[in-house]
Amino acid sequence: MNHPTRLYQLLLDHANCDSKVTELSIGLVWTVCRAQGLGLAMSPGIPIRTLPWPGTIVGRTLGELSAWLTEWEPYQATVGMAAVGCSLNRYNLPSGITLLTAAERGNLAVFEHFLPQLVNKKVVVIGHYPGIERYADIFKPTILERQPQANDLPDPASEFLLPDADWVFLTAISITNKTFPRLAELAKNATTVLMGPTLPWFPQWHEFGIDYLAGIEVVDPIALYQTAAEGGGVRIFENGARYRIVALTPGNSMAWLKTRIAEDYNEKQQLTAAMEHWYASGKSGRFPQYNQLQQVTTRLSHMDSSYKRLWDAHPSEPS
Repeated sequence: MNHPTRLYQLLLDHANCDSKVTELSIGLVWTVCRAQGLGLAMSPGIPIRTLPWPGTIVGRTLGELSAWLTEWEPYQATVGMAAVGCSLNRYNLPSGITLLTAAERGNLAVFEHFLPQLVNKKVVVIGHYPGIERYADIFKPTILERQPQANDLPDPASEFLLPDADWVFLTAISITNKTFPRLAELAKNATTVLMGPTLPWFPQWHEFGIDYLAGIEVVDPIALYQTAAEGGGVRIFENGARYRIVALTPGNSMAWLKTRIAEDYNEKQQLTAAMEHWYASGKSGRFPQYNQLQQVTTRLSHMDSSYKRLWDAHPSEPS
């Protein structure tokens, strides 16, 4: 079992970059952060009259804001989650299946993709997705929700139901509200799908027992930002985003790690060459991009260790 803080430590190491935030909007449904990339996190939906930091976000680094993910104040943690996603989403996405969705289907496209595998299975869904009732003739999910509706069960039921489930669909909002570590542990015997636009594309999800990722790929960042900022919910799927399904088989996870390692290695080589030129030219003081070099070195160390563990466990898997 991973320590509950491990995921957050890894996410922050991957998101620790010096790119500066150019825009941030806390919309009715989605909080969206823009810098080199674009990241979404579901807004808290908790009424609040004032926040201490409006007017100070743009210009801060993604690394600084990503650290807010570890905070317990819901709005601050949400901004941190959006910043983490923004930082990680600047990389190429892993190989997977793109779902062609429309606004009226939205998140339901994920369930439709897995429908044939859910027949006669014990399925638990963390988070109430509007419209999921339409599949009642095919499978009967047990829905757990912090604010239960109709036949939903309250989230403490997870302690009783997840250990015996065949499939668990786990909302990525659980990362923001810090329930993910426990829910993932409880669901370790199930086939687990981590889903939602909040999902950051992080190449070490396999370490936490996740079998599938269902996150978004950004089709049109301008349209996506505008729709989210104007209060859009599933309407982000009209023209700004679409779902991508990634199976975290050992082979796929190793291939994703190899790609990310190669990307970061190239960045490290460029930074190292720049640092050597800096000092060779006789300049004094610390290399201006020293922090960035340290950040990429830390990420490489973590990914290399993760790859080695996968390789040791599955040496015959293609990658």
